[in-house]
Amino acid sequence: MSAPPVTALLRSVLLDAAAVLAPVDCAGCGADDRALCDRCRAELSTRPIHQTLADGTPVMSALRYDGVVREIVLAYKEQGRTDVARALAAPLRAAVGAALQGRCELVALPVGRAAYRRRGYDPARLLVRRAGLGRPLEALRQTHQRAAQKTLSRAARAENLAGSLVASRDIRGRRLLLVDDVVTTGASLSEAARALRAAGAEVVGAATLAATPRLFPQSADLPSESRDSTRRTGLR
Repeated sequence: MSAPPVTALLRSVLLDAAAVLAPVDCAGCGADDRALCDRCRAELSTRPIHQTLADGTPVMSALRYDGVVREIVLAYKEQGRTDVARALAAPLRAAVGAALQGRCELVALPVGRAAYRRRGYDPARLLVRRAGLGRPLEALRQTHQRAAQKTLSRAARAENLAGSLVASRDIRGRRLLLVDDVVTTGASLSEAARALRAAGAEVVGAATLAATPRLFPQSADLPSESRDSTRRTGLR
């Protein structure tokens, strides 16, 4: 049996040392001593999901939002587990790379003030930065306080968000790609796309870390070659 690579051994030693100094549980399964155990980390391997919003906007998501992936994302967003941000950033980067169509700029959906105060960070923007994709363009702002989306039906979510976003700067003629952490019904992405298009921008699509695909039609997964590094895309 061959010995494990030196880099893997070194990584394990460093993680063991860190666990002694700052004990932590796996964000996916609760196992001791790792922010993410090897088994849960493996669940973050990209499995592209291509969906389309009601307005025709294509959405590329890296992961299915269920099981271990859901536990990790919830820990990241609701329990302050920013120690898993780098692991989540890799699949988001793959989704962005697959969704890009020529040269375009990234626009992250804005979070509400209350949510930002509660967390102390913006989940989507943090993932974009950790993915090495630069700083998303500040192009949207909320026009009014919205009700919490979690308990609303699909139709109620769309109604709750209608007219809640406007462009915050001149974006006429710019090509934009929306980025968010999780897409469920697609209501938030649809509202963002509407606001940007109303201001004269071209929205080429959206990319998210994870998706709940049962909530709207799913197309065939894109081939693996579409997930090339964004070094070869037009991202700016």
